[in-house]
Amino acid sequence: MTVSDVCEAMKYISETMTREKDHLIELDQQNGDGDLGISMSEGYRSVLELLLLNTETDLGLVFMNMAMNFNEAAPSSLGTITSFGMMGMAKKLKGKSEASLADLVDAFYAGIENIQKKAGSKAGEKTILDSLIPGIDALKASVQEGPSIAFAKAAEAALEGSESTRNMRSVHGRAAYYGDKSIGIIDGGSVVGSLIFKSLADCVQRV
Repeated sequence: MTVSDVCEAMKYISETMTREKDHLIELDQQNGDGDLGISMSEGYRSVLELLLLNTETDLGLVFMNMAMNFNEAAPSSLGTITSFGMMGMAKKLKGKSEASLADLVDAFYAGIENIQKKAGSKAGEKTILDSLIPGIDALKASVQEGPSIAFAKAAEAALEGSESTRNMRSVHGRAAYYGDKSIGIIDGGSVVGSLIFKSLADCVQRV
């Protein structure tokens, strides 16, 4: 993975978030403030625009710039959480102009660790982590099978993780005020995590 690959992946993610914007808004309106689709589509579009003008080759610096850009372009709870993830990845990738799939997996875990540390959340609490963590775990377990298979399995695991949030009770953010009423509703953030892995799988398949 090089900065060029990151830019290509971001094109897919940005297109997906724009395409799914209305769906994400509808999901968020069930127990949130309804801005999820807007913040995600605008956040990833802004990051893509940044990458298209980028001349930096250090992946760590690029991800740090992405994090700051995303946080500004997507002023929402998930926008902040996403920037935490990018910052964690940035620290792991610092000094690298190229990263292997194994390196990327390590960076993903570093991103998750930073989210958990900064946001005080963990798996099983009806958040984006419930799709991201299964996705990354599946990616790690399939590294030796190559990018195409690994990302396909990661996307499948992330989707299953997202679906599992229907049975969870919200404990963070505005959704937490709904208490037991949040059970039975899929978490919008987890859907975003699932869409990220689907986009990455589609990108790898096309390449």
